[in-house]
Amino acid sequence: MAAPIFLPSPTFTTYRTIQASLNLNSRCWLRTQKPKLLLYMVPATPTPTVSSRQFMFKPYSAVNSVETHVSTHQDKVASGVSSQNGFHRSKTLFDKASDSSDGMSDFERQLQELFNEVKTLIMMGKEKDAIDLLQANYEAVKEQMNDGSKGIEEAAILDVIALGYMAVGEFKSVQSLLDVISEVIDDLNNDEPLLDSILVHMGSMYSNLGEFEKSLPVNQRAADILENRHGKNSVVLVTPLLGIAKVLSSTGKATKAVDIYHRVIRILELNRGVETEDLVVPLFGLGSLLIKEGKVTGAENSFIRLVRIPFILIWLWVFRSFFTFYFSFFRILNIYTKLYGENDGRVGLAMCSLAHAKCAKGNANEAIDLYKKALQIIKDSSYMPLDDSMMENMRIDLAELLHVVGRGREGRELLEECLLITEKCKGKDDPSLVTHYVNLAASYSQSKDFVTAERLLRTSLEIMKRADGPENPSITFPMLHLAVTLYHLKQDEEAEKIALETLHIRKKAFGKDSLPVGEALDCLVSIQSRLGKGEAELLEQLERVLKIQEREFGSESEEVMVTLNKVVFYLDKLGKKDEIFALQKRLSRLQMKYKQSVRY
Repeated sequence: MAAPIFLPSPTFTTYRTIQASLNLNSRCWLRTQKPKLLLYMVPATPTPTVSSRQFMFKPYSAVNSVETHVSTHQDKVASGVSSQNGFHRSKTLFDKASDSSDGMSDFERQLQELFNEVKTLIMMGKEKDAIDLLQANYEAVKEQMNDGSKGIEEAAILDVIALGYMAVGEFKSVQSLLDVISEVIDDLNNDEPLLDSILVHMGSMYSNLGEFEKSLPVNQRAADILENRHGKNSVVLVTPLLGIAKVLSSTGKATKAVDIYHRVIRILELNRGVETEDLVVPLFGLGSLLIKEGKVTGAENSFIRLVRIPFILIWLWVFRSFFTFYFSFFRILNIYTKLYGENDGRVGLAMCSLAHAKCAKGNANEAIDLYKKALQIIKDSSYMPLDDSMMENMRIDLAELLHVVGRGREGRELLEECLLITEKCKGKDDPSLVTHYVNLAASYSQSKDFVTAERLLRTSLEIMKRADGPENPSITFPMLHLAVTLYHLKQDEEAEKIALETLHIRKKAFGKDSLPVGEALDCLVSIQSRLGKGEAELLEQLERVLKIQEREFGSESEEVMVTLNKVVFYLDKLGKKDEIFALQKRLSRLQMKYKQSVRY
């Protein structure tokens, strides 16, 4: 039996959540035989890819526009002094409400002022003061609720407090507040004022916390309220419907999510026209979902097999996903070009999204040209600073694509540009440099320049050790890359030492049966195989890797197929013929499966 090819590299579908400073970005799939280089993105707060405007919710009234946003009104909450227990605090909403004579409108104004105050404190870097203000209001509303008041006003105040904690990043507080709000609103009638707004906010916060099962019903309730009040084609439905679409797409219900996106687009076209900027968000969401679900490649492959069938309905069905995804991005680009001109930075961002779509379709060269043009437009228009994380990620996207199509030198120039910009803006010891060092090392490794790759990886490790210490699990990512590089340089003893250290840190951080441990074991086996370690020990480690992969990726995954090949090899060498037959049969079936998937 021929020996399997051991590639001691982090190809065990790199664990993506262990890195404090390194985030993988999902990539486009190109039909090419060239090796694919995975580059790592600059971590950043999620930002709309094609729009400079963040769609924010009003914290005080029913949503009446897809462009609803927090008012820029910056009135501060008046400060008051409480002598109780000898401490000072800002005046709470209940302190002010007692002096109110304007009814609900005055109450809404107070909610707005509270939110604006919290937002202003956060922007000024006074997060502790913002938390104190939120806590003071929470204590006040809790006292009211303990006295028996559990109505829409209490829910609305808790809603704004939760939004404030969300902005600060105090997610545990948000979770507990949402539970309290749920208890209050469960007993309220749907005709209560402010309830629709509260529900929309709750849906968004639940979604951001990853609690999709809780996000869906509150968004649906908000949509039902607004539809009953304004009709099924009212633009006020857009926000909760987008929330529903996000939840459905995040929970694997792509078909239902696509239908919701189409409904949102129809509503906006009916109310705002076919060229309104408001269409950007649902169009981008729809296009991105179809890329994520692989609908483009699936549609094209299906067409190749059905093209000779003379049924126009089948033809339209096959191409529905392709046209929807592709022209979503074309429409976004056209909307921005007509509104702002072809040299506006927003047009550049839209071009990047279209480039990603072309990449998913397999048009690598067209995607590269679009990326380059888009980056030049953004740079020339000074739309965002060169060191902006979104700008860096677009450069990294382009660099990865250039490597995929065999233009590694051009890709490295972009990666070196990222490194130089970050060094200039943040200094030579900033942890954010690690992303760029690792990316450059991966590029040099692909071009077989392992000496340069080793130097870059050692530099990245020095920076991470100074910043996070030698035991931080995020450091194990460049460590594992260094072990692979040393293996290629025939420095097997040091490679083994580093791989073992990586394994130790990951076991301690994530547990012995975790995915990152499986990745380290997979690499270690390849290194120890060349060092001549015992075959029985290597087989045992591979069987551990196989169990982890089967649990994490499924028994039919490509990762399992690769490891299964290694297991069969060692079983054969150890003469365990009785165990080989069933595994060989399973391996042959998987190899046929993935051979066919490549063919089609």
